[in-house]
Parts: sequence; structure tokens; C-alpha cells
Amino acid sequence: MFLLLQAGMIGVFISLDFFLFYIFWELVLVPMYFIIGVWGGPRKLYAAIKFFLYTLAGSVLMLLGILTLYFQHFKQFGFYTFEIADLMKLNLPLELQHIIFWSFFIGFAIKVPMFPFHTWLPDAHVEAPTAGSVILAAVLLKMGTYGFLRFSLPLLPKASVDQSIVQILAILSIVGIIYGALVCLMQADWKKLIAYSSVSHLGFCTLGIFSLNPNGIAGSVIQQVNHGISTGMLFMVIGVIYERRHTREIKEYGGIAHVMPKFAIIFAIAMLSSAGLPLLNGFIGEFTILQGAFEANRVWAYFAVTGVILGAAYLLWLYQRTMLGQVTNGKNLTIPDMNAREIAMFLPLIAWAIWIGVYPKPYFEILQKPVAEIVERVRPGYYSNGVQNAALSAPAPAAPVAGGHK
Repeated sequence: MFLLLQAGMIGVFISLDFFLFYIFWELVLVPMYFIIGVWGGPRKLYAAIKFFLYTLAGSVLMLLGILTLYFQHFKQFGFYTFEIADLMKLNLPLELQHIIFWSFFIGFAIKVPMFPFHTWLPDAHVEAPTAGSVILAAVLLKMGTYGFLRFSLPLLPKASVDQSIVQILAILSIVGIIYGALVCLMQADWKKLIAYSSVSHLGFCTLGIFSLNPNGIAGSVIQQVNHGISTGMLFMVIGVIYERRHTREIKEYGGIAHVMPKFAIIFAIAMLSSAGLPLLNGFIGEFTILQGAFEANRVWAYFAVTGVILGAAYLLWLYQRTMLGQVTNGKNLTIPDMNAREIAMFLPLIAWAIWIGVYPKPYFEILQKPVAEIVERVRPGYYSNGVQNAALSAPAPAAPVAGGHK
């Protein structure tokens, strides 16, 4: 199932043909359904069916959008094609772009998942086995944000800069950031807390995309990588402790650092990476996204920054309740610490998190050209107007574009 899932995920990210992309997009559902439904927790069937139905519903609407592009291409050029490069040449009226944009939006927003399409995610994460949770958080959720960057913006540039659409998506992203973080503060289940943190973190990614400037988009891509590293590590941390204690209730723990010092150190690094501590990967993505959001609309940045503060709050509080203090439960006194195999799983991710946090320049250099192309596609003349000569230079006042987006 994991090999099939991997094949599907690679197919989604490398397809240059819309029909092929859609087949791989749907193919990914099948192994993930079985991974949750066969090897999951007590409510595994409920979670698996909910995950399947939500994603399938979004996919069907996305298919309608793809077919609209397919028939429009025949109308304009006289031949049918699903080739993405050919479909980019379409000149669509704004009303039609709006319709296609919203059909794509439902499919991608469910996958991300954006508020209010997120309700399948906590169930899927909590019931999935550890490996399923890691892949779901680290890769599958990024299919949605990839869809926005790869298809919604370049294929539908007029709709993407329309002020009403941009405002709606920015508000949904900010609500997701704050709502996800507040719900994390209420969780009694360790895994559900990390699941809701994904809703908050992915809100930053979509906010960056719809800032529609180089800092926002580049920050969003970096943050998608960061989320995979830090949240993947956090789910692995939960997997390690769950194997030993077979409970995810936060109140069952306390003072674990005395018994498992190696585990406590690795959990601390994963937690601080997720919280966005400077010199770790999360800081780079969040800072760049907030910079892009500030350029686009200062109010967005003011609201979004509360997500960073709340993120530190729920993660530090989780660490305090589970790792620090006295060992309150006698069952925790005999837990063995992490072995060499388990530590070896974390070391590459920790090294990667530190590398991005200390020296992110190579990543931004790779992103500079594709980000510039996306920005130029949705906001023609953005660079030639002297707004920003380099994709990631110091922020300057943005030029007004169609729809009044600044």
C-alpha cells in the first residue's frame, strides 16, 4: 500500500497532463483508505470513509473544471488536449475563470485542508497508524497547496487576482490559522493536538500563496517543506511513545524527561521547529510568509502573527505537561528510552531542520525563477514596473493591479 501511495504521490507532482494528474490524484485515495481502514485505531472505518468521501467530493468538482478547460481549448484552437502547457495559452473571460477557479478551489481546499473543509483531517490523523499520519501530514496535504500554485494561479490569472476571491481566501486562511491554534489548546489527545496544528500551519501556506507576491509564494513553498519535516517528526515522536504506553491521553504523562532523556531532547527539537524558533526551519517559512502578507495587506499580517504566538503556546504547554515536572504515573517509570534505530530515524530530519533554519539561501535561489514566473503570470509587469527587482529582495510598496489588490 505504501509503494502504491508513493507511486501516486510522485505521479501527482510530475504530471504534465491534466488527465494523468487527475488519475494519480484519485489513485492516492485508495492506498490511504486501506492504510487507515485496515491498520488504524478503534474508529478506523469511520475515519477512512470520511477521508475518502470528502476527498472524492472535491475531486469530482475539480474534474468539472478540468473538462471545462478541455472543451474551451477545442473552442479556441480547434483540437482537444489535456496538456497543461497548451491549456496555459487559453484566453478565458473573467466569469468563466471564476467558475473554474471555485471548482478547483473545492478540490484543493479539501486536500489542504482549509477551514471549513478540515473536519476529516483530525479523524484521519488520530486513527491512522504512525506511518500513515507521517505521510498524510508531510506529503498528501501538500497536494492541495501544489494545486493552487501549479494550476489555479497560472491557468486562471484574472480570477486569482480578483479582489473578492483574494479577500475570501485570505480570510479563510487567517481563520484557519487562529481557529486551528485555539482548538489545539483544548485537546486532551496528543495526536489530535498535532493534527489540528496542521490546520493552523497550512493556513500560513495558503495565506502566502494568495499574498500574490514573491515573498509570500516563496515562503509558502518553504513552509510546506518545513511542515513536512517538523510535523512528520512530531507524529513520529507520538508513535515512539505510543508503542511503549499505548495511550495518547496527555494526562497519562508527566515527567517523561526523567525517564527518557534522549526522547525529551528530540521531542524538544521537533516542537521548537514546529513553533518557528529562529535557527530552525519553521521560522524561515513563517517569517517570509508574514513579510509577503504584510506587503499585500498589513491587516492580514497582524491577524496571522497571532497564530505564531498561539502555536508557541500550545506546543510549549504540551511539552510542559508531558515531559517536565515529576513522574506522576507509576507506569511511566519503567519506559525504556529511545534505541539507536529510533534515533537514526530522527537525525536526518533534525539535520534538515537546522540546515533550512541556518542557511536557507539555496532553497530561495531554486525558488526565485519559478516564483517570479508565477507572479509575472498573475500580475503582469510586476517586475518591469520596478516594484521588486529580485524575487526575494527587501520589501517595497507593491504596485496596484486589476481588482485593486495591493
